Amino acid sequence: MINGMRKMMMQALGLLPMTGCDSSAERKVSDHFDGKKFFNPTLRNQFSPSFSDIVRMIREGRVKWPESVDNSSVPRLNESLGPDDISLTFVNHATFLVQLPGLNILTDPVWSERASPFRWIGPKRVRAPGLALDELPEIDVVIISHNHYDHLDTDTLKKIIARFSPLVLVPLGDKALVESIGATNVRELDWWEGVAIDVDTQVTFTPTQHSSARGLFDRDRSLWGSYFIRYRGRSVYFGGDAGYSAHFAETKKRLGPPEIALLGIGAYAPRFFMKPIHMAPDEAVLAHRDLGAKLSVGMHFGTFQLASEGFDQPLEDLKIAMEKQNVSQSEFITLLEGEERLFRDTWLQ
Repeated sequence: MINGMRKMMMQALGLLPMTGCDSSAERKVSDHFDGKKFFNPTLRNQFSPSFSDIVRMIREGRVKWPESVDNSSVPRLNESLGPDDISLTFVNHATFLVQLPGLNILTDPVWSERASPFRWIGPKRVRAPGLALDELPEIDVVIISHNHYDHLDTDTLKKIIARFSPLVLVPLGDKALVESIGATNVRELDWWEGVAIDVDTQVTFTPTQHSSARGLFDRDRSLWGSYFIRYRGRSVYFGGDAGYSAHFAETKKRLGPPEIALLGIGAYAPRFFMKPIHMAPDEAVLAHRDLGAKLSVGMHFGTFQLASEGFDQPLEDLKIAMEKQNVSQSEFITLLEGEERLFRDTWLQ
């Protein structure tokens, strides 16, 4: 929980971005916005699957996942962080609880049963979140990478907003949606824009190669991206959803290497369809190296069946990729749902 003085500073500073504005009327054409839609400057042909692509993917089929899988880790939230400590708790999919001294950040929170606009159809979770929603500590900041249903879950956000009234950081184009479900403190960001959360913590919205849509007629009307969280001399990079691209090296060049990177390793098959928007494990290892991260943590696997690879295949392919690329098994890890890792300040040394 943020103490009184720090809470006041966060409320004051959190409303003031380092750069940029919220109004869509003021958006200008850029290297990733043509005046109507956002696009990936790293792709010659934008991700826009044809009907034949979808038919081909269906014909190729997919490996059957288990109906349900039990979680084996017991949540252990750390409440006594040192002045330079960082704690990570993996909830599921792309949801992490990032705890800094006096500040709790939640990434792409999804507690719903399905990643879908409907409650009766769409990708259904095969395992429960590793942390129950009512077990959350006070949430000060929520960061949203893009508006796909497995990352922007309005049912979950409504509950978090009603309970905590956090600052919510979203890409350009998503502010109105989040405000429509009750949020009153929303900051909309373009790539490379940032927010000073308090005197010790800054969050920068960084590029990825992906797409956006919540319906049939709004493709790429809002932006997508990742976040670079800097706390004093420490840093956490949340990769959101991303195909492998030059953005990782560019992020390192501009902001320096993150200490910890959270990178997607799932929903990558078939490659002809998924490659532009989701990394395979071997590409995630390349991204880890491009970023220069001290440690990377895999995510975006084992919760919702969004692609055709098998349930355990991302973990198997990640191990093979690290061996081929001569990356130590301790440099790129995965956590069990509900598992917490505490990174003391001495871990840096």
